[in-house]
Amino acid sequence: MDHEIPTESTTEKSYCVFCGSNPGSRPEYLEAARHLGDELAARGLGLVYGGAQVGLMGALADAVLERGGRVIGVIPEALAKKEIAHQGVEDLRVVASMHERKALMAELGSGFIALPGGFGTFEELLESLTWAQLGVHDFPCGLLNVAGYYDPLLAMMDRAVENGFVSPDHREMILVEEAPSD
Repeated sequence: MDHEIPTESTTEKSYCVFCGSNPGSRPEYLEAARHLGDELAARGLGLVYGGAQVGLMGALADAVLERGGRVIGVIPEALAKKEIAHQGVEDLRVVASMHERKALMAELGSGFIALPGGFGTFEELLESLTWAQLGVHDFPCGLLNVAGYYDPLLAMMDRAVENGFVSPDHREMILVEEAPSD
C-alpha cells in the first residue's frame, strides 16, 4: 500500500491519532504532538482522537484548534467523568466503552497515526494494523518515531518477520517517520 498524507486541503479527510494521555518524559514528545496538530490543520485534515485535554492528546487537539482545524474527540464515559474530557472540543462524543471508542474512531478516520504513548496507544495502533492486514480497511497506518521512541517495537516487528510470524508485505504496511511534517 502506497499512501501519502495529502498536502492539499480537503474537507472530508480526518486522521485518527493515538497518543499518550501523559506528556512523557522528553520535551520532544509534546513538541511533536503540537507540530502534528499544526500539520493536520494546515493541510485541511481533521483530527479524530481520544478526547482528553491532558498529555499529548490535549497538546495535539489544542494545536489543531488554535489553527482553526476540525477536531472530533471520542472518550469513554468513565474518563469523561474524571474531568479529563477536552472542554474546548465542540464535537466531543462520549461512548460507553473503550471498544466503542476505537470502533467509532476508526469509522470517522481515513488513516491512523501513532505518537508516543503507553499500552492504550500500542493496542490501538496494533489493532489498526491487524485490521489492515485482514483487509477490514485499507487506510494508512503510521508511526511518528519521535526521538527513537518506537525503535524497540519496530525491532520486534522485524523479529516477527524473521521468525515467520509476520509476512514482509504486512510489515511494510506500517509507515514510519521521525517528523510530523514528513
